[in-house]
Amino acid sequence: MTSLEPVQDDRIGYWNRRTETMPRERLAEWQWRKLRQALTYARTNSKFWAERIPGDITSMDDYFARVPLLRKPELLATEQASPPYGTWPSTDSRLGSRHHQTSGTSGNPPVRTFDTARDWAWSVDTFCTALYGMGVRPGYRGMVAFGYSLFMGFWGMHYALERMGCMVVPSGGLDSRARIRLLVDLQIEVLGCTPSYALRLMETAREMGVDLAAEANVKVILAGAEPRPDSTTRAISEAFGARVLNAAGTTELGAVFMFECPTRRNACHIIESGVIEEVLHPDTLRPVGYGEQGVRVTTGLGREGMQLFRHWTEDLVVRRPWHECGCGRTWDWFDGGILGRTDDMRKIRGVSVTPVMIEDVLRAFPEVSEYQTTLRTVRGLDTVFLRVEPTADAVGDLSTLCERIAVEFKREIGIRPVVELAETGTLPRAEFKAARLHDER
Repeated sequence: MTSLEPVQDDRIGYWNRRTETMPRERLAEWQWRKLRQALTYARTNSKFWAERIPGDITSMDDYFARVPLLRKPELLATEQASPPYGTWPSTDSRLGSRHHQTSGTSGNPPVRTFDTARDWAWSVDTFCTALYGMGVRPGYRGMVAFGYSLFMGFWGMHYALERMGCMVVPSGGLDSRARIRLLVDLQIEVLGCTPSYALRLMETAREMGVDLAAEANVKVILAGAEPRPDSTTRAISEAFGARVLNAAGTTELGAVFMFECPTRRNACHIIESGVIEEVLHPDTLRPVGYGEQGVRVTTGLGREGMQLFRHWTEDLVVRRPWHECGCGRTWDWFDGGILGRTDDMRKIRGVSVTPVMIEDVLRAFPEVSEYQTTLRTVRGLDTVFLRVEPTADAVGDLSTLCERIAVEFKREIGIRPVVELAETGTLPRAEFKAARLHDER
């Protein structure tokens, strides 16, 4: 299940020209061939999958019609019944070379996974596909700014940079000030972190009197692992003087499944040589068309240890056809990447609100460095409380900031919040995924 040898093209940015420009008809044949092999392997070697996958799947349409959707609680249930990995694996876990698990930020127990050596080679290759497509080149210096913990996160980026011929500057144990010094002293060209942590680095640089756009040399920032609005992307790009691009993967899949194309803003190409992506209506579970929002359902084509078929991800996406990008890839793309999650959506006075919608409003105010949102019921009415922390160098009359935020929030989302100022430096910062929305209703 390993990928083909990469073919590099500095002009276009294909890591593997053959798979990235394959005609759609051949791509469908490629996917079906790999899926058929994966299904046979799973039925033969995994008790979990043998109970879910019919033995006579005859086509891709047959697969979609007859293989049930896989929900996260089902993976948790098998792992809890027979720890650590349940009956899910298709190979003996003693063949695993790495263990990872989900972050557990939703409050649920983590899903545990392992990778064989072949699995990890495939995972790293998907990251190479993303990084090269985003403009990273051999000889770059790269910093991966995250905690190097059990969460899969940016581990793949570290190994992909090495494989591509880049120098990796590991910074897992460093604080933000030390990372800023390294960015400047080593003239690092590529940075990997979450959008929340990029904002933290910007704040730290201001405190240190460092102008990142003038003194550093960052060319590409892979700001992944969180949905983010365009306002956040613009703020990071201006502060660093760099392209800020998106990529995403999941621990359950064990690989990157999409990356943003530099030739078209928000066009996040699906790595269709390695995954099959469906987009289904959240209520009817029927496929939606191009341009319609739905939930990602993913199937992995490159993992042997812990295979994944028709996994309901909760990710909200809008799929667009490949030819609307114009970069030459024949892979479809998600417009704006992951727009949010169904399990993050909250109903407030009949309005569906996501954390990204709130962030889009707050990041339009340059005086705001950080914020927290709390939902409470006050006298029987759902109420949004916003605590906003002004930047240390905020100028002007901050007494009007709360009112201006409340007015803009009402205009954009339809609900007037209660807004209060927090003292500078008092709200929590995140190195990885930020938790800014708390529902206390």
